[in-house]
Amino acid sequence: MSLELILASCIVALLVILLPTLFLLSQKLGPSNVGNKAKNSVYESGISSPIGNSESRFSAKFYLVAILFVLFDVEIVFMFPWAVNVRELGFFGLFEMFTFIGLLLFGLIYIYRIKALSWQ
Repeated sequence: MSLELILASCIVALLVILLPTLFLLSQKLGPSNVGNKAKNSVYESGISSPIGNSESRFSAKFYLVAILFVLFDVEIVFMFPWAVNVRELGFFGLFEMFTFIGLLLFGLIYIYRIKALSWQ
């Protein structure tokens, strides 16, 4: 057997033994909040008493707005490298970016015309 294989096996064996041992020790030695009602209560975003249940359904408009945000936000990932290399790309790179921005603008106009962002 090679030395690397023996070393990797020892590391895996050590992790398999050490991690569950540490989890069990932290559970046994750490503080328990079993009887503390204040620490076990729900507190999320400044609201201490939740309204409704966790299985309530959202309108598809929320998801549509989220997808549109991601779609129009990710374009920055493509625009930043272009902005850094605009001089090296020359006229062809400028034409490509104007085409890209034009397609994004066309998509935004389309979204506006079908009233995808209206909350009616």
